[in-house]
Amino acid sequence: MNPPKHIVSAATVVLNDHNELLLIKGPLRGWEMPGGQVEEGESPREAAIRETKEESGIDVEVLKFCGIFQNVERSICNTLFLCKSIGGKPTTSPESLEVGFFPIEEALKMVEYKNFRERIEACLNDEALPVYVEF
Repeated sequence: MNPPKHIVSAATVVLNDHNELLLIKGPLRGWEMPGGQVEEGESPREAAIRETKEESGIDVEVLKFCGIFQNVERSICNTLFLCKSIGGKPTTSPESLEVGFFPIEEALKMVEYKNFRERIEACLNDEALPVYVEF
């Protein structure tokens, strides 16, 4: 029997001092929150901070763990964190064609890929945290 192989990823919902939401525009999925795979020897929280900096140029402080969205069929667990911006400046990368902070309602309309909007909304809803969603 082969051992199971799972992917653990971490994504951030980042707000700035103006209560605007950080989004990156990826080459494949359009506008989304920053995030990526957790590397060996790294916690999901550390990965969330690193991926946000790599993809957006923004330094963040994790405020809270929001939950997990699990793609059962593909064995992917995506951990979600609510963060605040503490420095840096929006900067593109090979993984982000555009980067910016947007008013929350505008940002939610910009995010069109799969359940990414649902993930952002879940992190912004204190009463529903933590979330656990299987799909």
